[in-house]
Amino acid sequence: MSQQDNTKNPTRRVVVTGLGVLAPNGNNLEAFTKALIERRSGIRFIEKLKELQFGCQIGGIPENVDAICRSLFTEEELLSMNEGLRFAVIAGLECWKNAKLPCFRSNKDQVFYDTGAIIGIGLCGADTLAETAIPMINAGKTRRMGSTIVENVMASGPSAKLCSFLGLGGQVTTNSSACVTGTEAIIEAYFKIKEARVNRMLAGGVESSSPYVWAGFDAMRVLSKNYNDDPEKGSRPLSATAGGFVPGSGSGILMLEELETALSRNAPIYAEILGAEVNSGGQRNGGSMTAPGSQGVVRCIKKALERAHIEPDQIDLINGHLTGTFADPHEVHNWEIALGLTPLEFPLIQATKSLIGHALGAAGGIECVASVLQLYYGFVHGSLNCENLHPALTAFRTKIPEETLFKEIDVVAKAGFGFGDVNSCIIFKRYR
Repeated sequence: MSQQDNTKNPTRRVVVTGLGVLAPNGNNLEAFTKALIERRSGIRFIEKLKELQFGCQIGGIPENVDAICRSLFTEEELLSMNEGLRFAVIAGLECWKNAKLPCFRSNKDQVFYDTGAIIGIGLCGADTLAETAIPMINAGKTRRMGSTIVENVMASGPSAKLCSFLGLGGQVTTNSSACVTGTEAIIEAYFKIKEARVNRMLAGGVESSSPYVWAGFDAMRVLSKNYNDDPEKGSRPLSATAGGFVPGSGSGILMLEELETALSRNAPIYAEILGAEVNSGGQRNGGSMTAPGSQGVVRCIKKALERAHIEPDQIDLINGHLTGTFADPHEVHNWEIALGLTPLEFPLIQATKSLIGHALGAAGGIECVASVLQLYYGFVHGSLNCENLHPALTAFRTKIPEETLFKEIDVVAKAGFGFGDVNSCIIFKRYR
């Protein structure tokens, strides 16, 4: 791999050269792509949530993870990884392989100083704390907890564990910004490459499926509880009958790389990042701890377009945050204001969460993978459960596809809006 010094090149272009995903409806890139095209839901009934008397008893959890782990890891390696760490490493290793980089088992002595990682997470190690650490501490058995307890609960665990497998020598860190986490990680990695601090970054997000992560949202009454007997209908973004979001989990990771570095090693190129922005609405002007304010959202979108040097009418598709709550119509309205386009001029808009639920810290990562796959393969997946569109969105009916469309698209805008009034927007372009 090239270790070239591009610090004197102010026009560094950043491309996506690898993808990795572990999602509720697909546990690798091939399966996930097929599920997007087929609009296949990964939302299922979860017996454990019923036992715990959750109002919402459905969720999105990746399947067959134990089998994947047995094929990738030794027993000793598995002992040091809880579910969240396993999710992140599985997606990260697929991304590394997909980027045509050396097999992680064959580079034990090599350190890749031009490659780093930002792997974000919403809540790290909640299951380990609740099921192992807290009961043992309370029972006076602290010394029996084992030597891996810290790495399983520290926030930087996912990125640090991935580093240990791959020998990453650039900055290896973790971010956490609620629902914006995964997208923010990718944006931060993008700027680090633009600034010539590294040539290559793994970036994305992860979230475990622990009820200890989901319980607070159930207590807030913001989860979907009316479709426990029909799980695939539970995640209803843009719908008049949306009744809260469905919790999800998994991991989505992208390999971002400086263009010349990628070309020098004949790397696959899936898309280019044109520009991005992260901001906060300051929890003013309608923004709060639990809802984004319109002013901050609109400013974030506009700034991302400005950085990308594109006009609003160049956007072909918006992969929205769209969770299946009261906020969905407001989100579309904010896009309308930011783009300055009429409903007839508006780009297509979709809700990947209708297929996988809201994966919290992993949402932006998984949905960015979905965005890039659609650019690369030329399709727009339809959204589930929006046949009875919210009345405030009637004018946008033709812009919200229910069936998958097979067509080339050039520009996708991916957004995330999170608790704490934080916002993100990233612009992907088909690489030519």
